[in-house]
Amino acid sequence: MAEPAPARSPENPPAEPSAAWAQALSLPCELTVDLALPGLKVRDLLRLERETVIDTHWQVSSDVPLRANGELIAWSEFEVVGDRLAIRLTELA
Repeated sequence: MAEPAPARSPENPPAEPSAAWAQALSLPCELTVDLALPGLKVRDLLRLERETVIDTHWQVSSDVPLRANGELIAWSEFEVVGDRLAIRLTELA
């Protein structure tokens, strides 16, 4: 099993992009993770509050789709990092 890449932080910044990417770096990008929520109703959605926990019936080891601007780009899995929920890429689409 390969060693996971270290998390990016101010102490561990990403490598500098090439000049060819300079104009693309400021383009907006919306990332979404798709989860199936069987049985969730609109009334349940309207009652959601900050820090609400929802049972997703999703297996912890199951990959979830990651989309950038609506296009599938990778598969990922959830991971807890400190006190935050994160996703780890497992396979590029």
